[in-house]
Amino acid sequence: MDQELLDRLAIRDLVENWALWRDAGFWDKFRTCWHDDGVMMATWTQGTGAEFIEITKKGFYGDSSILHFLGGTTIELNGDRAIVQTKMTISQRAPVHEVWVDVVCTGRFFDFIEKRDDVWRVLLRQPIYEKDRMDPVKSSDLTPDYFENMSLSEFPEACKFMCYRHSKRGLTPSPTLATAGSEIEATLKKEGMAWLESSS
Repeated sequence: MDQELLDRLAIRDLVENWALWRDAGFWDKFRTCWHDDGVMMATWTQGTGAEFIEITKKGFYGDSSILHFLGGTTIELNGDRAIVQTKMTISQRAPVHEVWVDVVCTGRFFDFIEKRDDVWRVLLRQPIYEKDRMDPVKSSDLTPDYFENMSLSEFPEACKFMCYRHSKRGLTPSPTLATAGSEIEATLKKEGMAWLESSS
């Protein structure tokens, strides 16, 4: 195999391991997905990969679950740098207003991935949110005014239910979430291409 193909296989392996190891709670393995200065821009927290792991661990065995499902991946490669986009769905089950619901958000992971010391790891992961929904686990639990009592307008349309669910947990969603077609997404793409092209 030539080096480019080996790099593409390693990057795809990294993307898939990120989701599997995070959702399975394989924290030591999950830590190897990140560079020491890697950053995670989640809906509910923004910080280093190490900080993301510690916060995730604290809530891992709570009263809710968060799972990641991956689709296709596209890789733009230049030397030891890659911009990688992966279709994904984030599925959450938790109680909201005493009703157990499934919140499902679809979008893309937009990743800055870099090879250092011959190993590919994540330098920045920024989700781009496209659409979400909230459904009761048991339809009989849903009252006619259930959704009317939610203050959703303060959140981006593409991820309003997910943000609302986090806010009910006492978390503050980021004011700079990337959504499909937004200026934040356009800036992210521009910065990503500049970073990729500047690879030595």
